[in-house]
Order: sequence, then structure tokens, then C-alpha cells
Amino acid sequence: MVDNLRGQATEQGSINSTLNNLPTGKPFIADTLEQMKIWRLANGASWLAGKSEPGSKTVAFVPTMGALHDGHIELVRRARAQADFVVVSIFVNPFQFAPHEDFDKYPRTFDRDIELLNSVGVDCVFCPGEKEIYPHGRQSIVSVVPASPLNDTLEGSFRPTFFRGVATVVAKLFNLVQPHMAFFGEKDFQQLLVIKALTGDLNMPVEIIGVPTVREADGLAMSSRNAYLDSSSRSVAPVLHRALSTVVSAFEAKESAAAAIDKAKAMVQAEAKFDLQYLALCHGETLEPLTEFAKPFVVLLAAKLGEVRLIDNIVVR
Repeated sequence: MVDNLRGQATEQGSINSTLNNLPTGKPFIADTLEQMKIWRLANGASWLAGKSEPGSKTVAFVPTMGALHDGHIELVRRARAQADFVVVSIFVNPFQFAPHEDFDKYPRTFDRDIELLNSVGVDCVFCPGEKEIYPHGRQSIVSVVPASPLNDTLEGSFRPTFFRGVATVVAKLFNLVQPHMAFFGEKDFQQLLVIKALTGDLNMPVEIIGVPTVREADGLAMSSRNAYLDSSSRSVAPVLHRALSTVVSAFEAKESAAAAIDKAKAMVQAEAKFDLQYLALCHGETLEPLTEFAKPFVVLLAAKLGEVRLIDNIVVR
């Protein structure tokens, strides 16, 4: 009993120290698992309580890999409007990159990211190091593998380890942050469905909220990888959104789905800079391939523009 009381007193002392050192008007930076735990306890949120429970506090979570743009900030704004606390993670997850992919080159703009998050009222930024998340190495971890077709079609066929890495790290982040709700962009539509399946199949008490894709004025979907585009490539990148839009226009005009997909592929392939990897019409909830238009549906594509790989989609519900 005495030891338990001493342990509780020590933990409370750590919590009080954390509270006393919270920067005024700035998000708390938790770069270890222990700091994330202390922040949760310090703020007294009822992490797994129902949102209707008297006195309970709600926590919204936005997982990111940093290099933030207006698409991420829109997720934060949605989270801020719906919860008492907002936590954003910044962690470039090596587990979702294949050996030949751009992990080392992935843009890292931490100081700028913190300024942006401060400007929209984020309460806590969770930015653990790789050894915090994978203390025994990422190859030794018990991993989460989504079921087909989510795991091995479209993005999964071109990036075979990707969704295992995504599902595993998101499961870990949910356990560490313990949010009531989490916000994901629809630009990564297949990823969004993977996360919904993850929480549903494993009975995780987290509400997953998808947020429509935020675009540049010319239609290009906002992405951290857009920073890699040179001026010539950037000028042709909006062709991807225009191609997807022609498929939706064909649906509205009651035209053939097959002809619409062929036309959209031709638009992308007409630009020599593009290497089109896929352009597909799928069910909007299961990603099963469709041969005819039927709501809900999604049109998805991936293409390499030089060395930069871009993805996009349009959902019709």
C-alpha cells in the first residue's frame, strides 16, 4: 500500500511538473511515450469514456508524417471544432516505405510544422523517434495486415508492404494517444478504408472521420510530395484531376463507364511526363472493381511524374 501511494505521488509530481512547464499559447511537444502519457493524465481527459458521459473530455487525433500543408490544417480545423483537445502526431513511419522508396528524402519541416499547428490551436504534438515506436526494430514487431482487397490491390499492388506499415503504426498511435476520434484525408482514400476496417474489425473505440481532399486552385490535390515537383512537372500535374473529373462528367451524362475510364487514361498518357500506374473505378466502400457506374463509387489513380509519385481520387456518393 505504501509503495503504491509513493508511486502515485511520484506520478502526480511528474504530472504537476509537466503542467508547470507547459508553454503558454503553444502546443505541448511530447517526443517520448512517457511524455505523451503524462500529457494525457495532466489534462484529465476521460480517454475511453463515452462522449455523453458527464464531465468527460473528448480528444481528436490527426496522424501525420509532417511536411504539413493546408490539407493537414483542414483536418486539424475539423478536429478543433469537434473535440476538447486536439493531438497531432508527426512521425515519418519507416515501416510503410519499401527499400527503394523515398524514406530518407521525405520532406521534414518540423519547426515550420510546429508554427502552423500553433496557429490553429493544437494542444499537443506527439513526435516520437523511431526507437520509441519500434524499440526492438520494425522487422521484429507483431504487425497488422489488412484483408484483401484493401491490402493488395491498387496502392497495395504497387507498394506491397505499405498498408501493413500504415495499419501497424496507426494501431500503435491509437493505443498511445487514446483518442475518441481521428481525422484522415480522403486523398489517401484506400488508406482511409484500411483505417476504418482496422478500427471496426479490431473493435477499437475510435471514430474515424474522413475529410474531403483539399486542392490547389488548379485542382491538384495537396500533398507533401508536391514539394518535389519542378516547375515544368507542376504545370502538368493538374491533368490528373481533370482526367478524374471527366469520369464523373461521363457518369452525370449517363455515358459508358468503360469508355469514360479509357478516355481518362488517354488524357494522362497523352502527356509524355506521366507514367500511369493505374486508373480504376471501384465501389466506394469496399474497393471492389466496378464495370458500370453505381453509387457509391470512387475513381482512383496513381501516376509517376518524373521521380514523383502522385495519387488522387474523386468519390461519388
